[in-house]
Amino acid sequence: MEIKAIKVEIPEGCNIILGQTHFIKTAEDLYEILATHIPHAKFAVAFTEASGPCLIRSEGNDEELRQACILNLQNIGAGHVFCILMKGAFPISVLNAIKMCQEVCSIYCATANPLEVVVAETELGRGILGVIDGASPKGVEKPEDREHRKEFLRKINYKL
Repeated sequence: MEIKAIKVEIPEGCNIILGQTHFIKTAEDLYEILATHIPHAKFAVAFTEASGPCLIRSEGNDEELRQACILNLQNIGAGHVFCILMKGAFPISVLNAIKMCQEVCSIYCATANPLEVVVAETELGRGILGVIDGASPKGVEKPEDREHRKEFLRKINYKL
């Protein structure tokens, strides 16, 4: 078995949701979730089949993001993985709906941080072991950091 870290490309201003799923209708079902929860945003979804023709299926309302999803999944090379890229919305707006999607098994991450996917490769193929999401902690929050956090949440309209 070989273990690799695959860098994920996240276009400027985007967030990514990466997860595991299991059925051919995933791309359409996740598209419908995105379209109904964040219709104002640009988004795309791609999903890798793990049997039959083993194609990367994709949908979206933005061709650049759709191509970026496809490229990320080609680089990861694991079956039954989905990639969502969104611009103009945050994952918090869709995560619960995505978790409730019948095909979704798990979510590895939802982030705008630099991202690496840790992949194991065997004779059968590749599988995701986990993700490295952003940087390691650099300290503990101080009172001024807490104030900055609260101001930021209000600036982006997630708190009153």
